[in-house]
This record gives sequence, C-alpha cells and structure tokens, in this order.
Amino acid sequence: MAENIRIALAQVNTVVGDLKGNAEKIADRIETAKKAGVQLIAFPELSLCGYPPEDLLLKPKFTEDAKKALDSLILTTGEIIAIVGYPQMTDDLYNTAAVMFNGKLIGSYHKIFLPNYGVFDEFRYFQKGTDIPVFRAGSLTFGVNVCEDIWFAEGPTAFQAQEPGCQLVINISSSPYYFGKGLLREKMVGMRAYDNQVYIAYVNLVGGQDELVFDGQSLVAAPNGNIIARGRQFEEDLLIIDLDLSLVSLKHLFDPKRRQRARTTGVQEVTGYSVDGFRLKPVKEKVPALVRPALEPMAEIYEALKTGLRDYVRKNGFQKVVVGLSGGIDSSLTAAICVDVIGAENVTGVAMPSRYTSKASTEDAEILAKNLGITLLNIPIEPVFSELKSTMAEAFKELPEDIAEENMQSRIRGMILMALSNKFKWLVIATGNKSEIAVGYTTLYGDMIGGFAVLKDILKTTVYELARYRNSVSNKPVIPERVFTKEPSAELRPGQKDIDVLPPYPILDQILRGYVESEKSAEDLIAEGLPKNYVKWAIQKVDQNEYKRRQGPIGIKVSPRAFGKDRRMPITNKY
Repeated sequence: MAENIRIALAQVNTVVGDLKGNAEKIADRIETAKKAGVQLIAFPELSLCGYPPEDLLLKPKFTEDAKKALDSLILTTGEIIAIVGYPQMTDDLYNTAAVMFNGKLIGSYHKIFLPNYGVFDEFRYFQKGTDIPVFRAGSLTFGVNVCEDIWFAEGPTAFQAQEPGCQLVINISSSPYYFGKGLLREKMVGMRAYDNQVYIAYVNLVGGQDELVFDGQSLVAAPNGNIIARGRQFEEDLLIIDLDLSLVSLKHLFDPKRRQRARTTGVQEVTGYSVDGFRLKPVKEKVPALVRPALEPMAEIYEALKTGLRDYVRKNGFQKVVVGLSGGIDSSLTAAICVDVIGAENVTGVAMPSRYTSKASTEDAEILAKNLGITLLNIPIEPVFSELKSTMAEAFKELPEDIAEENMQSRIRGMILMALSNKFKWLVIATGNKSEIAVGYTTLYGDMIGGFAVLKDILKTTVYELARYRNSVSNKPVIPERVFTKEPSAELRPGQKDIDVLPPYPILDQILRGYVESEKSAEDLIAEGLPKNYVKWAIQKVDQNEYKRRQGPIGIKVSPRAFGKDRRMPITNKY
C-alpha cells in the first residue's frame, strides 16, 4: 500500500537582520501549510536572520536574538515538522538547519561544506559541522543538509541516503542568482536524486539583498532524477507536493549499484534522531505537482533586475527614485525598469542638456518620459558649466579643452541629481552599464554617482537586447526606436561618439566576457580571433580603472563574475 507524505517548500523573501519580521513570515507559512494538510515544511538557509548576514554574525547579541526568535518559532510547529535555517552559537558559530516538531527542537544539522569563493565568505564566520543526521519520523526517514553540501557527490547527501529506509533528503539553500544558474542547479539536483535513489527536495531563497538576487525555483526531484516540482522564479512561493514513499523502497530493491556503493563509501558517522509522535496521515486527494515554466533568457534577466531594484528600494525604506535621462539606451532602460518596479508616480526623470546635447537626445528623453508616464524635470547645465569654466580659467591658463571640461559637465549633472536626492529624499539610480564601467568610460563623481546601479553587471550589447525585450512586452513600445539606431555618444564635446574611443561594443563585450568573467589572458583572447589591438587596450583599461569601480555604487549581480565582492582585484597592481 502506497505511503504518501505532503511536503511544502517555502521560498520566502526575508530581510537581513529583521529577526522579528522573518519569524512572523515563517510562522505564517507554517500555519498556511498546516491548513493545506502539509506534514513537513522547509525554509531556506539562514532564513530566520536573512542571507547573507555578513558581519552581523560577529555581534554576540545578534546570535542571541536569533536563538530567541527560533525558540518562539518552535512553539508554533504543532503536528508539522518544520526545518528552518538560522545561525546557531554553541561551542562555535554554525550555519544550522533546525528540525522542529510539536513544540520541540528535535535536532540540528551544521553545514559541512562552507563556500569561500566568489561572493561567499563563510570561513570568516562559521565553523564546519561534523555530524550527519537522519531523522526517523514513523515510517518516514529523511536527511537534512544545507546549500553547498548538496553540490558534492560524495557529500552528506550520499551518507544520508545510504541510511536504511531513507526516502527523502532536504536541502535548504540560499543560492545567489546568475544567468544560467537555475538550469545548472536543476541538473545537479536531478543527478543527486538519481545517484542516491531518493527524493531530493531543494528549497531556495527569493528576493534581493544589496548586490545579490535570489531566484527561488525550489525543486523536487524523484528517485529517477526527473524534476517533478519547480517553484516560481523571483517570486515567493509555497510549493506543495505529495510524495509516494513506497516508490523509493521499490527503487532500492531493484538497485544493486546502491548496495555496492554502501560497501565502498567511506566510513562516516551518521546520527539518528527520532521524531516521537509523528505519524504519516492518509493523503485523500493528491495535490497535482507543479513544474512552473522557466523564463526565457531576456525575461529572466529582466526579472532579476526588477527583483534586485525592488528589494533594495523597499527594504531600505525609499519611496521614490530619480534617474538622469540623456536620451540614450542605458538611461531609457533604467527608467523603464524603475517604472515597472515602483510605478510611474514614484519615478522622476531629469534631463540636463548642455551645449553639446543633440536635439534628438532631448526629444527622445521627452518621448520616453511621456510613454512611461513619469515626471520629467528639465534642468540645463549650461549656466553652471559656463560659470565653472570661467572660475577655472586662471588655473587652466588657456590650455586647450580636453577631458577635464568633459568631466566637469558630468559632475555638474551628478551634483544636480544628488541635490534633488537630498531635497526630496529620492534615491538616485545610476545608469552606467558593465562595458563602460569595466574600461573606465565613465566619470567618477559624475555619471557614476547614485545609491544603486541597476545595469552595473549588464554588458552594452545585452542592454540593447533587454530594451528590445521591454518594448516587446508593451502594448506600445515605450523606448523610442531612434534610441536603438542612433550612434551611442556621451555628448560631452562636438561630434563625440563612443566608437571614437572604444572598440565596437560587440567586440568589447566579447573581450570582457573572456577577461573579466572567465579569467582568460590576452593570449587566449587573441588566439580566439579577437583583434590584438582591441584586446590589449581593453585589458589595460580594465586593470587601470579598479580604483573607479571601488568608489561607484553597488549594483545587481547577474553574471557568473560581477564587479564588486565577486571580483576583488588590488588597485595598486603591477601584474
């Protein structure tokens, strides 16, 4: 006779440090799950304190308060097993999954594989765990581990699955997004399920935290490796599914390689916990499994940017944002994303024309603002620029105009945006893209100013693709067609074009993908057929402009290697 269990994966959007608010959200999901007949619910890694908590973990009071919040949650469990991630201080600090039932803490799992690469710094905070627990709840036997642990084929999952009667391994995760990560995760989870002949339930965080975005897409894989449930992307979700546990027993019976593996796998201590009083309840009407469709590439990246911006604005208490509108593709896309996230009534565009601003750029900014339905302020910079040139005339001693005068214009614009921010409490959204930021084609304290940079990790060619995507999902295109077709220009001197200084963007972006995101050398890139002069120039500019990037606003990570905490190069560097 089939034995079924109804489980739920609660991909929640938590706020780092908001212990009370996070606990209330977790308690609410527990109650919702109970009403749906769920018997086991899992929440993401460190969901109680938010992820990543960074140096909050070094505050003793913070971990004390986290324990108090957990104690309050334990009392809400009743007849449902709840698995919640939190920082546990015992003899040391551990990244912990707490397993709770019927008002009691049944046991804890301490994360064993601590990532310390890319955006991760877990060696800085946590001690690695040593015990590998399994939990026996009536006729259900399950294992629990945390995030990185499941990425290792011979890690905790393998040991837990080898325990007699183990049918299910639950991994609680806070896995940061980058483009393509969802497919990679899905293949890995399916492989773990197939290799170990158990169900794998993988619950992931959702939402934005500073540079990081978490995409959800919680997963359940069957023992045959097939994905039988997938949660929403970039949205909170309570993924409920009924699992037929007898299917696992049958798989084990007909799987000789599993027995062989049990004989050859190294010796590892597995701790057993008993969940006293738990009994499987009959599932009268099975819940249909939901495998929510994944988004198309540009839709996925666009939603990631929306999520990162929305949560940075909301979680930091801002109501309105301001964007400098140049009539170019970057500011047009940035403004569109802002409107999609917080509404046209909360977005102000600012046109700041100079003597070099073309009529087309002015018109395109006006058309964009009208199409988006946002307020557009027009604040010409010519009076300030003329006065500043006059002020600097003696110091410059009639030297020819050059980049100094170009950057003066950009810095005047930055000052105007920051003045509006100070006066009205608006958050300035920077509009620069990754291609420009990479090679320093941007002005420090000028167009680099802002509280948040939406396109910081978006290469110029992808900016165009995203803008086309945004127009395609509107009843009427919001970004004027001329913005796509006119030659990109900073318009800081007569006849200026980006191509006068930069390689063509398709070539530049290919170089940057190789050098920044894949750590390829100049020789590697030249061997791939990229022009030697462009490769040498771009690499030199990337290396020279680390000091600028360190002083710019944070932005949303969408690539495997983003500028910021993901890529840390010395400023003073002769390599």
